[in-house]
Amino acid sequence: MRELADTLGVNPNTVAAAYRTLRERGVIETAGRRGSRVRPRPATTDRGSIRVEAPPGVRDVGAGNPDTALLPDLAQAVARAAAAHAERPGLYGEEPVEPRFAALARAGLDADGVPGGPVTVTSGALDAIDRVLSAHLRPGDRVAVEDPGWGGLLDLVPALGLRPWPVAVDDEGPVPAEVERALEAGVRALIVTDRAQNPTGAAVGERRAAVLRALLAGHPDVLLIEDDHGHAIVDLPLHPLAGTTRHWAFVRSVAKAYGPDLRVAVLTGDPVTVDRVAGRLRLGPGWVSRLLQRTVAELWATGAVDVAAVAASYGERRDALVRALRERGTEARGRSGMNVWVPVSDETGAVAALLHAGWAVAPGARFRLEAPPGVRITVAQLDALDIEPLADAVARAAGPAKPVSYG
Repeated sequence: MRELADTLGVNPNTVAAAYRTLRERGVIETAGRRGSRVRPRPATTDRGSIRVEAPPGVRDVGAGNPDTALLPDLAQAVARAAAAHAERPGLYGEEPVEPRFAALARAGLDADGVPGGPVTVTSGALDAIDRVLSAHLRPGDRVAVEDPGWGGLLDLVPALGLRPWPVAVDDEGPVPAEVERALEAGVRALIVTDRAQNPTGAAVGERRAAVLRALLAGHPDVLLIEDDHGHAIVDLPLHPLAGTTRHWAFVRSVAKAYGPDLRVAVLTGDPVTVDRVAGRLRLGPGWVSRLLQRTVAELWATGAVDVAAVAASYGERRDALVRALRERGTEARGRSGMNVWVPVSDETGAVAALLHAGWAVAPGARFRLEAPPGVRITVAQLDALDIEPLADAVARAAGPAKPVSYG
């Protein structure tokens, strides 16, 4: 910085401020004594661009979409919501959260042991996480994220000027030793996926939850964010961590179970956090469409999704693929949800080989920070006859990847 200040003929503080602005806007990355480097791509370039388009004749098992056959028919719910809207149209100045939606959402949270707290609505899980992080953190703060983890979240953190701190994940969720290391290093926030973790299918069990709560109890100022997007597509019980720290948020999206285009997520948390998010919503979009809220409330009230049947459908396909791969000597992970994660020795080579064999998978680069290479396979579009040929192709492409051990 001093050399640059001399070259430009400006005060070193001016250069330091410029570096800080570039870092906060995601243009450069700073790595301590190793210096600063221009990012390989803009912070707003999402990882969805790292994908393989399925040409004609190739099966797409990488998109990550739910099985449309398992999504409920929205016609009656939308019609009832529209009728209610006709009787009492949503106007400016009304409460942003529909009372019936809030009551049903809170009842569902209570049934799963999520601590009491106010409820608001956001346009999906990532919107909620974005607003919670912005409500509490400043550019430059470190955020512990799962690695491998949700690509959208791994994009969001640096786009907000925050610094991601990767935490390894096993089948039970974030590895305690990794979480402890992050907390001791001073991360300001920890984001955990409770069930159906994307891309590994991890789910936080009772014992793991107890260990993580104990770790968080020693760091009460850390912001805890939990993502339960797997609600209503998995039958594993929820073991929430919420309430362990002073500020926390719990997000439950309806995208995977009821349809991605609904763009509705429930957010609860401590009163300060929810109030800040709701207040910022009022200054932007104002509210999430009450017509959509009424539609989701109708779906909940009528039991439009048979959770056990949906979970079993995804589970049968996921477990069959994991089992078939392991029979072929290929490590695979997928404890819950609709995805299977397969470690590979050469990610680019594996993706290309599978494409040649007629399968388009998701490159692991979309989900990794420091985690070893892998590919993600979504089972939502598979049937029983697909399992064996897909497993054969994946086993040939995966190479001699070794399972990761966390000690």
